[in-house]
Amino acid sequence: MTRLEYPQVQGVAPGNGYSHVVTGTGQWVAVSGQLALDLDGKLIGVGDPGAQAEQVFANLERCLATVGATFENVVKLTFFLTDVGYLPAIRTVRDKYIPGPKPASTALQIAALAVPDALMEIEAYAIV
Repeated sequence: MTRLEYPQVQGVAPGNGYSHVVTGTGQWVAVSGQLALDLDGKLIGVGDPGAQAEQVFANLERCLATVGATFENVVKLTFFLTDVGYLPAIRTVRDKYIPGPKPASTALQIAALAVPDALMEIEAYAIV
């Protein structure tokens, strides 16, 4: 199993729900940004950030499993959001999938995503 470390950073305010630095050894895995699309490519949860986050994290979980990884291996998440006001709903879902130490994270508010009515896209990096 991959051993990840979450060193404390001196001189930087503590992260609120994320780690500033995560390190580990193993194979680097990059998971493309996932939208709230079901197996047929249909957008799930139009207008509902919680429902979309649930679908996105389920998709991320499937992508990670393809290479033998779990959310325990994730070192970085990047959130692309059409409204940063969706962060509380996303964090609630994230915390179900990642109950322990949180990976490094970046959240960006953007004008639009490639799929109309998509509220978020989330990508992940892991070490397996």
